[in-house]
Amino acid sequence: MAGVEIKDVTKVYPGGVCAARNVSIDVLDKEFLVLVGPSGCGKSTLLRMIAGLEEITEGHISIGGRVVNNVAPKDRDIAMVFQNYALYPHMSVYKNMAFGLKLRKFKSAEIDRRVREAAQILGIEELLDRKPKALSGGQRQRVAVGRAIVRHPQVFLFDEPLSNLDAKLRVQMRTEISKLHSRLQATMVYVTHDQVEAMTMGDRIVVMLDGQVQQIADPITLYEKPDNRFVAGFIGSPPMNFMEGQLEQADGALTFNEGAVRLKLSNRLRGCLANYRKQKIVLGIRPESIYDMRFAGEVPEKAELKAKVEVIEPMGAETYLHLTTSLTPFVARVEAHINVEMDQRIDILFDMEKAHFFDHETGLTLV
Repeated sequence: MAGVEIKDVTKVYPGGVCAARNVSIDVLDKEFLVLVGPSGCGKSTLLRMIAGLEEITEGHISIGGRVVNNVAPKDRDIAMVFQNYALYPHMSVYKNMAFGLKLRKFKSAEIDRRVREAAQILGIEELLDRKPKALSGGQRQRVAVGRAIVRHPQVFLFDEPLSNLDAKLRVQMRTEISKLHSRLQATMVYVTHDQVEAMTMGDRIVVMLDGQVQQIADPITLYEKPDNRFVAGFIGSPPMNFMEGQLEQADGALTFNEGAVRLKLSNRLRGCLANYRKQKIVLGIRPESIYDMRFAGEVPEKAELKAKVEVIEPMGAETYLHLTTSLTPFVARVEAHINVEMDQRIDILFDMEKAHFFDHETGLTLV
């Protein structure tokens, strides 16, 4: 296996459309790296440039220490798994998996060994004689992965491979792919728009927006220490709540004034945000850091407010409460047994030690 170095890569299409701008990423050997972001952010274009399916406008890409800008896709020693499986409908599963090896003039005995070994790893031995039309979506995806495994490539590339599957099967398949990575100890680059997939699968995650890298970090760091408002809002389900307001000094305390509510800041936050008095600022807080005061327990640094219940979403083990202060809607993730009603006004508590603050203009994290 080998690492992948992406250095100052830019991709500009005819007409001046920039799909990637000065992207630099080091994919470590045996790492599972996930590229995530909204549609059109450039993640699939970047993957296709690694594969050699898109030309690079500027910069370079290296695989295993070798610059591959001008190397044909078939000579890059990579294997790609596509969203639509890309199986040959007239061939059996066995022949689909063997096809690439036959083109490379492998001996029949070696082809048979590799195909059956991959089929055993993926649990599809009994499917080898079937045609793709006789397979379910999950089985087709396993065949597509098997076709990549038999190549023994330096790097595996996955382009949203689970997006055509139903929700239950997606959960199952992402677990299978994670197990496969652990078993093969392979370098894998995985593209998805689903942040839950990214969080559960990636050793590290690259968050992209408008062709640029917003942050590269492990899942917990992205969740707890986002670099900017976009990353904070994109990572997490339900997403982080945001309130726009102004910092004000009154009676020796620094408060965040949203207009309908005032939240007193902790000593730590006062020290970090002292230079932002009388300026617009954005407060971010995750749904699990908002509590119904009746069941909050001990919260050392807290801010209290009243909110109206707009929507109640029972989720089984927990409940999502959609609340509003009259100016700003937000979501709290609370325990399932909490008894509330629509349009009820309840006392809410914010855990201010878990609050984030962002610059109103740049969106960069302040604390």
